[in-house]
Amino acid sequence: MRLIELLVIITVISLAISRRVLARDPDIITDYILPESHTGTTVDASFFTYTGFRGLFDQVPETFTATKASMDEFPALNGQGVSYAMLRFPPNSIFPPHTRLDSAGLMLVLTGSLEVGLIDSKNVLYTKNLQAGDMFVFPKGLIHYQYNTDPNLPATAIASFGSASARSVAVPPSIFTSGIREAVLAKSFKTDVSTVRKIRAGLKN
Repeated sequence: MRLIELLVIITVISLAISRRVLARDPDIITDYILPESHTGTTVDASFFTYTGFRGLFDQVPETFTATKASMDEFPALNGQGVSYAMLRFPPNSIFPPHTRLDSAGLMLVLTGSLEVGLIDSKNVLYTKNLQAGDMFVFPKGLIHYQYNTDPNLPATAIASFGSASARSVAVPPSIFTSGIREAVLAKSFKTDVSTVRKIRAGLKN
């Protein structure tokens, strides 16, 4: 009996370790990974250069925008375990509650100011008002948001991630536009079906 219990424990531990390994970017055994579309065996400095952020400071967008530099936009990041996003906030705009299951995020405010918040696994909310030059870390998997509360001035921030492809999962659309029955949502949020329909309609616009 002891042997069976020991085998079960070892199996559970092995599965837990393998899941943790799969939850992060893989380690690579070469200096870099060439995309399948690359022809030839050599690269030049252009392969290691990303110019997608050029001109982003020239105009203020009408709504919140996040311009990514992940391995999809910048193939040289594949296997490197790092990526960036440029976040631009017009006055009174928000990056709604979201989470990143692949990576922690580290945000630096470049211009303006931002209110940021995160909720830990004990449902404790942490908020802070950040000024230009301030940084804030968002631990992996925790729900968080950023909000430019200034009615007149835009804000800009840059976020770095410990993954070459840090996926963002938006909380409101994931809940209200995923196909969950309206009655289930109404009961879950202690409201009525008409309110759920209004929220769904607002998220589709």
